[in-house]
Amino acid sequence: MSYLKITDKAADELKRRNDMGEGAIGIRLSVTNTGCSGHQYKMEHVFEESAEDDKTVAGDTALYTPKSQLMMLLGVVVDFEEGKFGSNFTFNNPNADNACGCGESFQIKPADPDELRR
Repeated sequence: MSYLKITDKAADELKRRNDMGEGAIGIRLSVTNTGCSGHQYKMEHVFEESAEDDKTVAGDTALYTPKSQLMMLLGVVVDFEEGKFGSNFTFNNPNADNACGCGESFQIKPADPDELRR
């Protein structure tokens, strides 16, 4: 059982983007310390597996996430939206708190381990 959910639309786009990285075995989703609110999502190609990553298979593509960030990514729903002015991945994170005005960064409230036991 995975600790995050990837919609079908996001899985399709992950595959398309993974195919753009010659030799890539998947995509890594991580949280970086940056932006005016403190954190931002980062996606990049993965070329070899690491014991430090968790692997979630979405359709035909693997999404890797750092095990050290499990509590920040617990419950995240990864989606992909297309609009008139562009398209992008969206992250519905129940642990995100106080996003900045531009929507590029957010603060994190790590998941409560007691909630996980329920």
